Amino acid sequence: MSRGGNRPGAGRKRGAPNKASVERQKKVAATGDTPLDYMLKVMRNPKADASRRDDMAKAAAPYVHPKLASMQHSGPRGGPIPVVDLTKLSGDELDQLESIFGPLAGPGDDDAPDQAGEGA
Repeated sequence: MSRGGNRPGAGRKRGAPNKASVERQKKVAATGDTPLDYMLKVMRNPKADASRRDDMAKAAAPYVHPKLASMQHSGPRGGPIPVVDLTKLSGDELDQLESIFGPLAGPGDDDAPDQAGEGA
């Protein structure tokens, strides 16, 4: 007779609620306040101590505002981003690039002065 291991049909069924969680949810529903509601009430209370309000804002922030994912840009296979020096190209080569990539840039005058000050 085998012992232990995975047996078909054994264990809690997928999605079955935990008894403790169900009881806790009933209590929260009866009071009408969630921990997040409490934190927001304290944070918005102008009579509360400023440091306490700050602490509640810090605690509530992850539930209200998503964290932004950090990104690191890199080149092929995690190496450096390749850079091409276009100043060394001839006029014909630049014209060829313009004919290939020009339609991607959209309408506009490339020879107009830079109004945004980005080139300065």
